[in-house]
Amino acid sequence: MVEFQVPEVDYTRYSNRQLAGVPLAILVLALLVIAGWYAATGAPVTPGIDFTGGTEMRIQTTASQQQITTSFDSEVASVTPAQSSNNVYIVTFQDTDTNSLTSQAKGLGYDVLSIQSTSASFGSSAQQLALYGIVAAFVGMSIIVFLMFRSFVPSIAVVLSAFSDIVIPVALMNLLGIPLSLGTVAALLMLIGYSVDSDILLNNHVLRRSGGFYESTYRAMRTGVTMTVTSLAAMAVMTIVAFIFQIGLLTAIGTVLVMGLATDLMNTYMLNLSLLRWYKYEGVGR
Repeated sequence: MVEFQVPEVDYTRYSNRQLAGVPLAILVLALLVIAGWYAATGAPVTPGIDFTGGTEMRIQTTASQQQITTSFDSEVASVTPAQSSNNVYIVTFQDTDTNSLTSQAKGLGYDVLSIQSTSASFGSSAQQLALYGIVAAFVGMSIIVFLMFRSFVPSIAVVLSAFSDIVIPVALMNLLGIPLSLGTVAALLMLIGYSVDSDILLNNHVLRRSGGFYESTYRAMRTGVTMTVTSLAAMAVMTIVAFIFQIGLLTAIGTVLVMGLATDLMNTYMLNLSLLRWYKYEGVGR
């Protein structure tokens, strides 16, 4: 693997508080967004029809979004443009009667391109399963990290970074209007793996390899930044291509991964590194 020529940041110019301050401030802001969203909607992130149940219909029409919203007999949950140049819209309903909805759309003169539905009971079960999956993955990751390092500060640095790598993209999902779906849950699970990979790489180089603190840090950055930026670029390309071809699921997954990988760079080489430096030079009782 060809490594990027990562510029050597002069970390000695910044205190541990300065390094940790930015990622922690962004994490707190993200938690406030999620808390506010929960207070306003009853959910920390807007669930998609995968979890609430309902129907998603893709139609083509010259009618406006407002006209589409008021034209159906069934209540329309949302109308979003899928490809404005071709007048394609994605219309979602709480109703799961696809035959009735298709008949209504055709009766209104809309060209139905596709339609799919999820029952409310299945959506509720899927939501619980997805939540259990994320919690189990995070708890399992935390246990493995503590077993690897057997020390509180290096372990909590990895866990805190992974937590932030999930929370910040979730807050951005709310702000960008990306609903939680089975696809975005998979993206969040992938972010746990990406985060742990880069953080463990940094911790291993600093704590277990020969060389000074900053020499080990730069050595880890050359490999870690190369891996993360390569993955970020690949996900960005996938997101752009999926958006052009209107593949909504891949667009959402790619967007979440791009946000999470960018967050991981900040958390690994600012938050995690500041905690490691404190542990290396100032920590007591080790």
